[in-house]
Amino acid sequence: MTEAACTSPPALSIGTLGSQLEHCTGKPVVLKETHVSWVLLTDRLAFKLKKPVRLPFLDFGDAAKREAACREELRVNRRLAPALYLGVIPVRGTPSAPRWGGSGPVLDHAVVMRRFADDALMSARARQGTLDGRHIELLAQRIAFFHQRAAMAAPHETFGNPAQVRRQALNVLDQLDAGTGNDARLAALRGWVDIQAQALAPVLAQRREVGAVRECHGDLHLGNLVVLGPDDATAFDAIEFDAALRWSDVMSDVAFATMDLQAHGRADLAFCFLDVYLQQCGDYAGTRVLRFFQVYRALVRALVHSLSPAGDAGAPDYLACAQDLVAAGAAPRLLITCGPAGSGKSTLAQALVMRAGAIRIRSDVERKRLFGLQPLQRSAEQGLALYSHEIGQRTYERMAACAREALLGGFPVIVDAAFLRRAQRRGFAELAGSLGVPFAILACSARTDTLRRRVAERDAAGHDASEAGVEVLQAQLDTAEPLDAGERAFALEVETDAALDTGALAARWLQATAAAACAP
Repeated sequence: MTEAACTSPPALSIGTLGSQLEHCTGKPVVLKETHVSWVLLTDRLAFKLKKPVRLPFLDFGDAAKREAACREELRVNRRLAPALYLGVIPVRGTPSAPRWGGSGPVLDHAVVMRRFADDALMSARARQGTLDGRHIELLAQRIAFFHQRAAMAAPHETFGNPAQVRRQALNVLDQLDAGTGNDARLAALRGWVDIQAQALAPVLAQRREVGAVRECHGDLHLGNLVVLGPDDATAFDAIEFDAALRWSDVMSDVAFATMDLQAHGRADLAFCFLDVYLQQCGDYAGTRVLRFFQVYRALVRALVHSLSPAGDAGAPDYLACAQDLVAAGAAPRLLITCGPAGSGKSTLAQALVMRAGAIRIRSDVERKRLFGLQPLQRSAEQGLALYSHEIGQRTYERMAACAREALLGGFPVIVDAAFLRRAQRRGFAELAGSLGVPFAILACSARTDTLRRRVAERDAAGHDASEAGVEVLQAQLDTAEPLDAGERAFALEVETDAALDTGALAARWLQATAAAACAP
């Protein structure tokens, strides 16, 4: 939101309402304005009123519609931010002398929220350079849990069907065309959007059938993401005025947050968010449509900023962001890790996710998912033994299916697993070859005493998805099949006893795979 002077129409005096709050609190009240709302900020609370406007995407033209929108705003936002949304209150009195509470005719309604510090917004933190990866991880976990519990679209509803998805994206482009003076970039983006929407129609339809279209947030840009404490980050201000903008494929929500992080120069945190989200929910099939939705969300933000009453001179160039996302979709590649427990595979893979902009698939997580376990749940507590040959084979099959989806989505992919047998490595090399994408192996090693120490420390801490203890480590050391000469041609071999330059390692991967053949 941007600071603005009070520009209320004669129907309601926003200045009078602000003065009443100042009288009650004894402190200044700040008015902030968006293209659809006025927000009066006291030291502890925020009072949000809808503007009596009609726009192509909403209608707040009469008081009854504004009241309904206030009550819907309360409902949809209490799903993610119950501590922030306190209630809906009436505005009474006369248009020239409105007041909070009391008796008399109801003129309008306001949503009452708990106020948070301005620098709690992730948009502010991104500008200040203080956005923290820990809060991005917490947010990704919360959004994943939210999506898993959100209501699914009914079969008879049109939400999220391919025709609607295509129409929504092209409508945004139409509005941008009408309002931006025929920006030359729009024609190329329109062509890409239309081609992709048609090509992805079967995927979108199939995802709808399996329940991926749900009642989401609908507006997950950084200005609607907030840090509420050291261990608390969430989203607020969900779309309340148009169900069709809120009911969507869950990947459209994920696309909004990750796109806006990239637009603000934090692609590393965008892929951090995506890594945590996918580990939590396992929706790797959604990566097929992620890039399309990211471009769509960039276009939405470009349109919103074009409608801003005060302008947004410091905002990212969202059309440039859309162009970058289109260009980035042509660089899929596959990297598998190789090494025993404790060799640093997951640590390096996580760093490469953020450095190279990749999607990671972890055997430790997918193995548990086969049995309905969350990443940090302990299998022993469920009476399960997860490191048998049969379960290992099922895990690698699951990872191959996930990797295939993400590669088809146009993303670099890292499969984070031990890959101690040649047949396992060969299977993924063949997958890369079948899709025509570059293939590489990140071979990690460390001294045996280092491996034992790391595994013991990890097991004692209990904060990692891996449950490979010292017995599993010894079995791996006894049975591992080293890389042969053919595999070494595609290998990035690293010793992890000492610290590594992960930026240089990412560059080695991207350069090596760009020049390599697809399979050994």
